[in-house]
Amino acid sequence: MVGTCTALELALRGHRVTLVDRRAPGRETSYGNAGVIQREAVEPYAFPRDWPTLISAALGRRLDVRYQLGGLWAAAPQLLRYWWHSAPRRHRAIGRQYASLIAHATSEHQRYLALAGAEGLVQRQGLRLVYRQPERLEQALHQAERLAAEYGIAFAALDGAALARAEPAFQIPLAGALHWLESWSVSDPGALVERYARLFQQLGGRLLQGDAGSLRQQGASWQLTTQDGPVEAAQVVVALGPWADACIRRLGYRLPLFVKRGYHRHYKGGASLAMPTLDAERGYVLAPQGASLRLTTGAEIARIDAAPSPSQVQGAEAEARQLLDLGQAVEQTPWLGNRPCCADMKPVIGPAARHPGLWFNFGHGHQGFTLGPASARLLADLMQGDTPFVDAQGFLPARFGA
Repeated sequence: MVGTCTALELALRGHRVTLVDRRAPGRETSYGNAGVIQREAVEPYAFPRDWPTLISAALGRRLDVRYQLGGLWAAAPQLLRYWWHSAPRRHRAIGRQYASLIAHATSEHQRYLALAGAEGLVQRQGLRLVYRQPERLEQALHQAERLAAEYGIAFAALDGAALARAEPAFQIPLAGALHWLESWSVSDPGALVERYARLFQQLGGRLLQGDAGSLRQQGASWQLTTQDGPVEAAQVVVALGPWADACIRRLGYRLPLFVKRGYHRHYKGGASLAMPTLDAERGYVLAPQGASLRLTTGAEIARIDAAPSPSQVQGAEAEARQLLDLGQAVEQTPWLGNRPCCADMKPVIGPAARHPGLWFNFGHGHQGFTLGPASARLLADLMQGDTPFVDAQGFLPARFGA
């Protein structure tokens, strides 16, 4: 989503753009998420700082976060910085910067949706978080009231009876739900990226297959090898999601990037839901996706190339089957993808310090699908020397000396 939107935004502004990817657009991270454009996500996911949560996560008792030892060790320096930035005072300051982009998430997607003729893929019912324990629901509603007051986002509260009427497929009684009203959902996330890529090509943009590992500086320009031969340009944008770190390391940049992996699986023949639903106390999402229901997991800390670990998705499926009739799994093997995360929870958007013509747009964590168009607009403003439509300081690579 981020790379395709970057190419599209620059093409919309009249630039000649070549989008190079090793696969077709929308086949990696953006293909496998829950398909929610999260207008409510004004504050990024913080690292837990209370001992009960940390201990239960360390012992593998939580579904929302799992880890593999090799990946945990490799990411330890970045995770320590993530923990440091998640202190309440720092997290609130980060949230104010983060919210400036999230505020434009749906409006910037709407601009692309209209141009691409893709509005049929989008539903605007919101995002529902369901709770099993009354005290957890009360805490969530209290937090929602704060966010609504500070950022002007709308929500509704449902008690157990109202939730049962809204979602009669639930098989167990629940305490209630928090319904974020302004978030959107997409019935096929990969298809939406494909639509944006098609619009990019209709504007004259070139889409080529190649490997970013071949990127090199050639005098005053940049060169990349593709299946159609070498491509050369005065400016290049690295928008490689979880593979950005490997690319920029070859150029001498060390940023606090790490990967959170996630799994999904589809189910047919069972119950459906009115909208994407987060089982907030168990840490998985159920989202209607065409004729099936997609289950997506929380975060797994592991190396990007580590073998899949089935425990998280199996645990989420077991919990979901208590909640409603899932039906039969469609895929024999769950899908696995990688989220590109940065230790201070904000994306990296802007110019590289030591290489003229090199630009970064990555590190969006859980919100690349949400923030693709808004991030693209900010980067295009910076590349053209225009006044950024939001304050760019908190997102620049320069915050890390890069």
